Order: sequence, then structure tokens, then C-alpha cells
Amino acid sequence: MANAPDETLAFRMVLKPGQAEAYRRRHDAIPSDLVALLREAGIRDYSIHLDPETNHLFAILKRPADHGMDALPQQEVMKRWWAMMADIMDTNPDASPVVTPLEPMFRMD
Repeated sequence: MANAPDETLAFRMVLKPGQAEAYRRRHDAIPSDLVALLREAGIRDYSIHLDPETNHLFAILKRPADHGMDALPQQEVMKRWWAMMADIMDTNPDASPVVTPLEPMFRMD
């Protein structure tokens, strides 16, 4: 049986005004244990892009169908990262970023 193709997930988050450089600096220094956790969950080819006019962050990642992303919110590493980022982003009560899924409209291979 062939492996199922990777899924592509795209979503939007909101950065607070004037926080683009802080966001970039924090991601430039992303903790290695967080990167390892994301990889263990099956996340790969993950990128985040900023629309500076709206402060919207657009993220896209690839993951296998049997990914482990659903367990990430329970991980202490993830909780620490969210707490560290909460002052510069729109967040939920648990400090996780407010995420709006994006609907695929077009793809060219």
C-alpha cells in the first residue's frame, strides 16, 4: 500500500501592530526543543508570511495524514512558546494564537 500524500494546512494569525520585528527575532531564536516537537508531530515545510498592511500572518505547512498536531496543545514546550508570544499576537484564553483556517482556492504544481 502506498503512503498517503501529505496534507497542506494553511491558516492566518494576527500580529499586534508594531510587533513585526519582535516576532521575527523570536522566531530567529526558536528553541530547538520546540522545533523537535513540531517535527515529531509530522510538521514540515512550515513557513509564515506577514502582510504588513493588515498585520496578518499567513502560515502554511505540510503534514502526513497521521500527524500528531492534535497533541501539541498539551505539551509544555508548546505552552511555553505560546506564553512567550502572547504579548505580540491575538491569543485565546490559553495563550494559543487565534488561528483562522484558510480555504484552498488554487494550486499549481
